[in-house]
Order: sequence, then C-alpha cells, then structure tokens
Amino acid sequence: MKLKILPPTLRVKKRYIAFEVVSQVPVTREDLINIIWDGSQDLYGACGTGKFDLWIVKVWKCDFGDYENSSTMKGIIRCNRNELNAVKAVLPTITKFRGRKVVFHTLGISGTIKATIKNFIKPEGQDE
Repeated sequence: MKLKILPPTLRVKKRYIAFEVVSQVPVTREDLINIIWDGSQDLYGACGTGKFDLWIVKVWKCDFGDYENSSTMKGIIRCNRNELNAVKAVLPTITKFRGRKVVFHTLGISGTIKATIKNFIKPEGQDE
C-alpha cells in the first residue's frame, strides 16, 4: 500500500532566514550547526529548541575585503513559522566561537528558498 502525501493545509509552515556570519577564525558548515544549536539551547533549552525545527539549508563562503583578518559566510536557516521570532532572537546572542569573536547578521526572511537567495544572498547586479 502506497503512503499518502500530507496535504499542504496540514503541513508545518516554514520560514527561511538569510544570515551572514563574520568570524575571526574560519568556520565550516558543521561549526555553524554546532554554534547555532548550542546558542539556541543556551537561550531556550532543549525543549524550546526542539520546537524550532532548525535546519541549515545552504552556506556560501564570501571573500569580501570589508573585514580585515576575518572569515565571512552567508547562509540560509529553515525554521518553523510559529517560532520565527525566537529563532531571530538566538542569532544576536552568539558572540564567541573557539574563544574568538563571532558576529551574526540577519539579512532577511522569506517564505521560499528561491526568494531568499534572490533577495538577500545574491542581489541583482552582484556577480558570483
């Protein structure tokens, strides 16, 4: 017997948060997962973090000349629509990674990955 697909009206709604992270040490995707997960557990605990449905969708390495001696990355986090404000509150509280400074900037929020990339990660006129 084939399983039925859950209709769209019963699915959990998601939102996508575009972010930028500037760090004094190089950061990988796995490091970002640990940083965000630990930061959300510090602020909301295991029970609150479980409601967020956090997922790092994609990460881009950026080589800007804006910041001296730093590593810059952009990425997209998926989260539950009902917990959007709580997830947005987690990002600014993350300030340290391996004893060095880390800064998270929220670039924007969107309902689809395509719109998030188009509007916040790679704005028109930017070649990458």
